[in-house]
Amino acid sequence: MTEHPTSFDRPSTGADPTDPRGALLRTPVPPRASGSALPAQGGAGQSPPAAGEDSPGAFEHSQPGAEQAAEPDTHRPRPTSEGVPAQPDGGQPGGAPSDDTPSAGVTPAGVAPGEVSAGGGQAGLVRPDSGVPDSGAPAGAPDPGRRDAPPEPDRRTGQPTAPGRPTPMRRDGDRLRFVGAATRRIARGMDLDEIVMGLCRATVPTFADAILVYLREPLPVGDERPTGPLVLRLRRTDRIPAERDTEGGFTPAPQPEPSELETVGAELCEVRPGSALAEVLRGVRPVFTDTPAARAALPELLGEERDFALPDGRRAILAPLRGRRRVIGAALFLRGPERIAFEADDLLVAAQLATHSALGIDKAVLYGREAYIADELQRTMLPENLPRCTGVRLASRYLPAAETARVGGDWYDAIPLPGSRVALVVGDVMGHSMTSAAIMGQLRTTAQTLAGLDLPPQEVLHHLDEQAQRLGTDRMATCLYAVYDPVAHRITVANAGHPPPVLLHLGGHAEVLRVPAGAPIGVGGVDFEAVELDAPAGATLLLYTDGLVESRLRDVWTGIEQLRERLAATAQLTGPDHPPPLEALCDEVLDMLGPGDRDDDIALLAARFDGIAPSDVSYWFLDPEDAAPGKARRLARRALARWGMEDLTDAVELLVSEVVTNAVRYASKPVTLRLLRTDVLRCEVGDDVPQLPRLRQARATDEGGRGLYLVNRLARRWGATRLSTGKVVWFELNRG
Repeated sequence: MTEHPTSFDRPSTGADPTDPRGALLRTPVPPRASGSALPAQGGAGQSPPAAGEDSPGAFEHSQPGAEQAAEPDTHRPRPTSEGVPAQPDGGQPGGAPSDDTPSAGVTPAGVAPGEVSAGGGQAGLVRPDSGVPDSGAPAGAPDPGRRDAPPEPDRRTGQPTAPGRPTPMRRDGDRLRFVGAATRRIARGMDLDEIVMGLCRATVPTFADAILVYLREPLPVGDERPTGPLVLRLRRTDRIPAERDTEGGFTPAPQPEPSELETVGAELCEVRPGSALAEVLRGVRPVFTDTPAARAALPELLGEERDFALPDGRRAILAPLRGRRRVIGAALFLRGPERIAFEADDLLVAAQLATHSALGIDKAVLYGREAYIADELQRTMLPENLPRCTGVRLASRYLPAAETARVGGDWYDAIPLPGSRVALVVGDVMGHSMTSAAIMGQLRTTAQTLAGLDLPPQEVLHHLDEQAQRLGTDRMATCLYAVYDPVAHRITVANAGHPPPVLLHLGGHAEVLRVPAGAPIGVGGVDFEAVELDAPAGATLLLYTDGLVESRLRDVWTGIEQLRERLAATAQLTGPDHPPPLEALCDEVLDMLGPGDRDDDIALLAARFDGIAPSDVSYWFLDPEDAAPGKARRLARRALARWGMEDLTDAVELLVSEVVTNAVRYASKPVTLRLLRTDVLRCEVGDDVPQLPRLRQARATDEGGRGLYLVNRLARRWGATRLSTGKVVWFELNRG
């Protein structure tokens, strides 16, 4: 709000001319006078009386019947009334101030709020001898501050004010406090909806009976240039809610039941270039809707059929919402016909509300885009869906450190490996910034590439350490890499400074695996060690980051022990023969966190080991000779007959023959053939040639090149993986 300080041309006697308070400084009151009268203030369009004029109108703040008792103050020159806020004429109900009237309720610079009245800035001076506000009335006049004093008349209507209801002068003086409270409420919002709701809740019913907020569709973000026509959509509308805004101290008059205000508002409007609405929005300043420009713009905003619903007179304000660079919407403030009309100073209030709301919306949209980018970055760097691996079931959780820091350096991964194995990875990069998330993405990509080479776990960590050093000297991370073999029921684990995993057995016993701690990734010059442990069927391996077990309230090992006890207690609920459901187990683990326990990101990966029984596995070695494809067909046919899967015999024989023929053509060592029966039938053929086969379309004159085409057409899935000793080509068929 623009402040219009009240000043006088001539300083009063005894006041320092250089003092910024000017003539508003308190001067000693002669003992013979109970109070000095301030210069008269005329109504709108009335010229004030000359200085020194002795007339009853000069005593504006005296009580009725006190004109004869009050005497002019002859000890100081009477200041001129220029610069004093003009008040509405007491004989003109609802009189509006003139255009040059300063803003009411603005405290002059250098004057404490207790020294100036809320209305005109001249009543309510403090007596220096008693500290009691001086009402400005002569001795013997009724004190307006007493409870038994008669209510003062309304200065606009001349009617007595209802008890408990502040006078219009008081409401004018509270405008500044209302704007301060309203802007604080608007500024508390973080997103678009909170800011718009804050504007509505702060405005209705304190300032207006109804408000309509239109925003651009779509809202421009940052410095981007919007394309297409300017379209405004009704974002929100509020009308006299049950709750009252008591924060600003600007209490409205009793509100009637909403009538025609309920029908105001169109859902969507397009602002045509050069139209009346476009001109009003380009002007940026709020306007009364009874002006010709606003009256012509309202049908375009509200719709042709809804213009009649607006109240008459100055009971509607149209305020454009301008962000940093462009108009982003408009707000329409409405008052019902039973309520006093808006005044000229209310345009300043509407301007302040519109400015704070528009800038808040602009920043909220920009913040929303940044949060969206952070969410997308984190989401794309983490696996969207965990793979379905043979012999193991997986579940995961990820929780950011806070809603305001949605990205971090924690990650998890599950990577299928040749031989129906699966690599389980969990890591944590130091920090919670976008840089940490970017480093996490690079390390995760490197880990996936190294896992595809089928390197041992300790070699994977060694190469990750080298990659972290190439990224920078301060790129530190912890990581745990484990490989599970469902056929051998074994797991190989290597650790780089990460908290140890917890293994929950089928009977309910939970143990912390003893794995070498190792040094974090990025230290350089250290060796990593891998250990091989049993992974019995029905057991659950839990990999996690330190955010789950460490906080300001507990150290890492205390948190690990609490996690182990929580897993054991959860397993007891389902009995010794049934492991707890995997998803429910993850939720139970996260429930161990208290309200103040989460200081870091949390990545959680749970793996239930189902394994593959030895009776469901058939394994052979075939010499690289011409008879190998025929032998492979016979072995596959016998295994299918033993498993009762004769309906797949023809398809399996054809595909096995094609893949084995391709392998023995270039292999120099024995070829491996393995069949696995799980929920699907999986066939794996391995050789010592590192080159991977590629699917291609054979020409009509080619004698070969159709084997992989048949595999691609008949198999449910197929693929090829390079090993350190060669490659494996595999395919899967549904069991029917």
